[in-house]
Amino acid sequence: MDKRTKGLVVVGVLVIIAMIAVIIGIVGRKVINIAGGGNGGSSRSDMTLDELYADLDVSEATPVKGTVTLDTPDLYAELPEIDKYPLAVEGNGDIDIEIFTSGEKAGKDNDSWLIDVANSFNGSGVKTADGKSVSMSVRSVPSGTAADYIISGKYLPDLYTPSNTLFGEYAMSNSGSLELYADRLVGNTAGILVKKDSGYTTAADAIKAVQDNKITMGYTNPQTSATGLNLLLTLLQDGEDNFTKFNSNIPYVAYTTQQMRDSASNGTLDAMLSEYQAYINDSNLVSMYDFIAFGVRHDNPVYICNKSGKSASELEAIQLVVDYCKSDDMQTIATKRGFNANDDYTATEEFSGAQVTQGLKTYKKTKDNGKDIIAVFVADCSGSMDGDPMNQLKNSLTNGAQYINDNNYVGLVSYSSSVTVEVPIAQFDLNQRSYFQGSVNNLMASGGTASYDAVVVAMKMITDAKAEHPDAKCMLFLLSDGYANVGYSMDEITSALRQSNIPVYTIGYGGDADTDELTKLSGINEAASINADSDDIIYKIKSLFNSQL
Repeated sequence: MDKRTKGLVVVGVLVIIAMIAVIIGIVGRKVINIAGGGNGGSSRSDMTLDELYADLDVSEATPVKGTVTLDTPDLYAELPEIDKYPLAVEGNGDIDIEIFTSGEKAGKDNDSWLIDVANSFNGSGVKTADGKSVSMSVRSVPSGTAADYIISGKYLPDLYTPSNTLFGEYAMSNSGSLELYADRLVGNTAGILVKKDSGYTTAADAIKAVQDNKITMGYTNPQTSATGLNLLLTLLQDGEDNFTKFNSNIPYVAYTTQQMRDSASNGTLDAMLSEYQAYINDSNLVSMYDFIAFGVRHDNPVYICNKSGKSASELEAIQLVVDYCKSDDMQTIATKRGFNANDDYTATEEFSGAQVTQGLKTYKKTKDNGKDIIAVFVADCSGSMDGDPMNQLKNSLTNGAQYINDNNYVGLVSYSSSVTVEVPIAQFDLNQRSYFQGSVNNLMASGGTASYDAVVVAMKMITDAKAEHPDAKCMLFLLSDGYANVGYSMDEITSALRQSNIPVYTIGYGGDADTDELTKLSGINEAASINADSDDIIYKIKSLFNSQL
């Protein structure tokens, strides 16, 4: 072999080596190192949004129109089957009294008072005067959701004990078959938590500080949370402007009080909503925040459902159950769990069912404060979403779109191993709704899961749209099973996401969804994360969109 030939061989080898190096570099970026995340996690973690976006190959679909419905959604059809909310205690007496309860009375640890009561009652051998055994069943359902079951008639318990009277009044005023049975089952109060040494000692002071943008506060969705509804009605007492001025400075709305406690207990918020029982049982909250009671008391009233349809024995059994809950022994347990405190607090307000109904209508109308909303939906179309998860994702987007106001600006992104802009951001009028629906209809599952690449693309779309609408409220909805395995890691996009201030609301699909990862992503900019399966996703999407869009 002559020198020239040898030289060509050497050059050829070097070219091949260089090409291999380039390929390895590309693959190294496109396949996440599960142990470390991305290319070691740290080398790309300080990239800007524009730098992250520039490194992506993004496709743009040709939007096609689909048929949309203008019918009013059916509450009965939206609600999942009641088994979605399993019994925490199941009785087996001749007469079994089932009670719907809010989460702070039928959860875990110090939130399990009513579970303990039911287990004790069921072991006590209580009988009616005619010798029938009586048992007690407990089902934990968010206060607003329970009211919807009762209003729709889809499922009626024997008793209903929300945190306060507001959803009970609301259900009665909307033809729900129930009436007040007992004013108080166990004592509690709603409160605003404010950072210690903040100087705020009254609810009015804290509210004024939020309105003046001196502190950041999170509250709970008044359509599902009795605490959030309590705050809404308290604010509306002084007019719509009082609420809109307050709401304009709110960065975070949680689904329930328990979710608020879990997601905001890291102290990033200056103030947040809680109940005293939840507050006093969380040493982390107690160490960081002071509790200020407000609004109507949370004395967990008891309502009886379908009273006219119950026999004398059933009515007697109900009285036995309620009396047992109110007995000294059971109240002693409640006090140890944080209930029955602040009994010196007296509410100055009372709200009728008509006021609650009007308040919720006002909330839906005014919560955006007249500002534009820019939202991008990011749909996971990877192979792991094939089958039921993909069907549910498409159904939930179709049904959820009915709750998005026409004045909002909406776009749609899909992703698998790569990212596609299905529908660019535009006002969600009938034309945009049709394009949105047509794109949803055509979504199919295959390939890898480039979740964080897709988040980057959506962030870029939102940021560009905000340049045209500088006062707009921005948000991103990620619908996924959570298992990213291609492209950027969460660590690599966290800095850019945090700087963007765009909250990422995550909805996890399927029983195997990586809910921890999705929750972590939502927590970066204080957004809500919900885990939904095929039974309740539509109802949860409705609640989320109603509170945000």
